[in-house]
Amino acid sequence: MMPAVTVEDFNTLARVPEPGPTAVDRPVRSVTTAPSGHEGEGFPVRRAFAGVDLSELDPFIHLDQMGEVDYAPGEPKGTAWHPHRGFETVTYLIDGTFEHQDSHGGGGVITNGDTQWMTAGGGLLHIERPPEALVTSGGLFHGLQLWVNLPKADKWLQPRYQDLRAGESVLLTTYDGGALIRVIAGELAGHTGPGATHTPMAMMHATISPGATVRLPWRRDFNALGYVLSGAGTVGAQQHPVRTGQLAVFGPGDAITIAGATHQESRHPALDVVLLGGQPIREPIAWAGPFVMNTKAEVLQAFEDYQAGRLGVIPAERMPHGHVGGKTSQD
Repeated sequence: MMPAVTVEDFNTLARVPEPGPTAVDRPVRSVTTAPSGHEGEGFPVRRAFAGVDLSELDPFIHLDQMGEVDYAPGEPKGTAWHPHRGFETVTYLIDGTFEHQDSHGGGGVITNGDTQWMTAGGGLLHIERPPEALVTSGGLFHGLQLWVNLPKADKWLQPRYQDLRAGESVLLTTYDGGALIRVIAGELAGHTGPGATHTPMAMMHATISPGATVRLPWRRDFNALGYVLSGAGTVGAQQHPVRTGQLAVFGPGDAITIAGATHQESRHPALDVVLLGGQPIREPIAWAGPFVMNTKAEVLQAFEDYQAGRLGVIPAERMPHGHVGGKTSQD
């Protein structure tokens, strides 16, 4: 695992200073285990936020860990054309390659360590799938998709894409060189990641060496979540155990603590955690399928607009083989 941006020697990186002696460690409110399921045309996912109250997650709504799966030739799968309105999707690809395309003419390819940030805003149709060459050859596929809510004032923004290349992530280490931290969005100890966000937030991917402890300063006005991609360790000053597929929700404070277990599985030699923090929006949420709005009426309007073709039309010349425009748009 982990071609997602790495470096041989963590000691060559800028260091995040230890939070000061007056910093309050955030307690661990809950540790939940993500159930497994299938998404789109059948790729395996873990639903990271399942069973956690939306008020604890705010401004985040949904997080899927896609894979880790080693596909045989002919097996890689994606999703059919589908709509979104009212939020942003963040697709972070750790291993493999994904193509994306939308009804506004946007699109591109992301691969190992890249992030595709899509502001759905007022609405669009899009599709995500592995390129034909990867379907033919098979191979490793592993990534995350995060949904970030938009405040009422931003739900009707024009759709927008940001393709954040792996090399643009800000790479940092801890005071003792025990971890590699990739800052994708937001700020950590004065270092800012490349993602431009509407909702103030931070997203980082930390690889923590066996036996190492990471204690990071964390904005008091942000919530704090840690999702374990792989490996084992502990969270919080009280050292609650965590492992692959578990989400830790932290309470209030100025610092978060995560440690890697001394003994890791041979397949996952370190603890890999995605850290998320954001300023809660604290507005009503009405959510059905691919639409996240403030009222039930707005969600019904979104379904109506989608069915009437007002969220866009699938570009005929670039549709995947075997899909008929009208049929796919009603999936």
